[in-house]
Amino acid sequence: MFNESKHPMHRKKKIFFIPVIFALFFGLSWAVQFLWNSVLPQVTHVLPLSYWQAAGLLVLCKILFGFGFKGRGGGGHGFGWQARDMREKWAKMSDEERAVFKQRFKDRCGRR
Repeated sequence: MFNESKHPMHRKKKIFFIPVIFALFFGLSWAVQFLWNSVLPQVTHVLPLSYWQAAGLLVLCKILFGFGFKGRGGGGHGFGWQARDMREKWAKMSDEERAVFKQRFKDRCGRR
C-alpha cells in the first residue's frame, strides 16, 4: 500500500517547513521585542527587552497560554465540539431525562 511518510513530496514538504518555522519564530521574537520596547517602557516604565529576552518571553507565553492553532485533527484549545455534542444530547433527551439531568447537576455543582 502507499506509505505517505516515504513519498518524496511528503519529505520535501517537511524539509520546507523546518526553515519556515525557524523564520516564523525569529520574526515573532523580533515583533515581541519591537512592540514591547515601543509601548511598555513609556507607558509602564519597565525596562526594554533584548532580542533573546523577547524570544524567551514568546516561548514562555507559548508554554503558558498556547497559540490556539487547531491543526488538521480539530484539536487545540476551545470546547466548541463539546458544546455541540452536549446540545445534540440535550435535544435527544425526553423531558424526564432532562429533569433527572438537572437534578444530578444541582446535586453535584449546586451550592452547599
